[in-house]
Amino acid sequence: MSTAVTDPARAERMSREERKVLAGTLVGTSIEWYDFFIYAQAAGLVLAPLFLAPVAESNPGLAQVLSFATIGISFLFRPLGAIVAGYLGDKLGRKKMLVFTLIMMGLSTALIGVLPTYAAIGIAAPVLLILLRILQGFSAGGEWGGAALMAVEHAPRGKRGFFGAFPQIGVPVGMILATFTLWLLTSSMSPEAFLEWGWRIPFLLSIALIVVGYVIRRAVEESPVFEELLRRRKESSAPLGQLFRRNTKQVLLTAVIFIANNAAGYLLIAYFATYAVAALGMDRPTVLLATTLASFGWLIFTLWGGRLSDRLGRVRTFQIGYVFLALWAVPMWFLIDTGNIVWYFVALFVMTFGLGLSYGPQAALYAEMFPANVRYSGVSIGYALGAILGGAFAPMIAEALMNAFHASWTIGLYIAIAAVISLIGVSLVKETKGVDLLD
Repeated sequence: MSTAVTDPARAERMSREERKVLAGTLVGTSIEWYDFFIYAQAAGLVLAPLFLAPVAESNPGLAQVLSFATIGISFLFRPLGAIVAGYLGDKLGRKKMLVFTLIMMGLSTALIGVLPTYAAIGIAAPVLLILLRILQGFSAGGEWGGAALMAVEHAPRGKRGFFGAFPQIGVPVGMILATFTLWLLTSSMSPEAFLEWGWRIPFLLSIALIVVGYVIRRAVEESPVFEELLRRRKESSAPLGQLFRRNTKQVLLTAVIFIANNAAGYLLIAYFATYAVAALGMDRPTVLLATTLASFGWLIFTLWGGRLSDRLGRVRTFQIGYVFLALWAVPMWFLIDTGNIVWYFVALFVMTFGLGLSYGPQAALYAEMFPANVRYSGVSIGYALGAILGGAFAPMIAEALMNAFHASWTIGLYIAIAAVISLIGVSLVKETKGVDLLD
């Protein structure tokens, strides 16, 4: 929808509100994904010996696979979170759901930080860990759709890609925060201290971050598109039922489009550092720092990808990103396997070009694919299903491929195949740039 105005005072007020929306979606998603990613990285570094001690002692490789599997378990509950938050978000508003998901994610993350380990309470430790991870997944399922729609539905018609990129860059920002925090801790304490108590600190920091995010999100006004829907109350009588009656194709396409980006993204988040340390013997703090620095490429290219989609179109920008990702997925492993920290950084940084261009336009593309009265449900469910098919078990699959073939390029082949599948999916979408968001 267009937000053009003629009154100067109103134009200035809208500009201030737009800045608040961008800040609210960016800060909120950054904090949510920090919470989500700190678990993913801890799963690769410390959770196996702490919560799966008997397996870790008898079969360390299997314990690591199971630790990565706990990442994927939460993804299975993201569709449920998407359905609940999507339904309520289409009924009650985007803003209420954003505040709710932020608080739920923060509480479950902080509780992981005080959870007793297997040595203290036995089998109850991994059971409670999985339950808290499920709550994280439920929260994440409802988070992205609301943040994406708040940004895109506030945006001027010609800047939806750019506005929609702000909740997207919350992912690399959360990644940077999580990895940098772990780097600080691992470089300032002994491995024994980190394993004993230091790993809890990043989880407990979530409490302070949630307070900041809550204050900022409460200050953001409700989406103007949703407010218009309230004035057309008859149009939102049964949004979830309408979604599956009329928009099943769009839900499936959004899921397929997200597979490769999410799979490759979760290798960056949870697998590369673990592989470099465990398989190549590289220094853990140095690897974490290099991963943090490479993640800035993800941030930069995601923001640029959103802006580029306002000029080239959403579909074309996605296509460029996925072609590049498919071509780079295998060669990058030969750089990583040198064991040289500079080549490790280059491999990851170059990959973020494909990640950014296939992630920056996502919020705008998905919002424009669905009618307003089912939009929250549609984008959230499609995103959650794509995450299950993509990133949910990507680190576990990567570890299993290494155990089976002892060749890292097979992981690259897995990502290349996923990129081709997602490329086909996005190529089936008719260009959406500029559609009326109130249709």
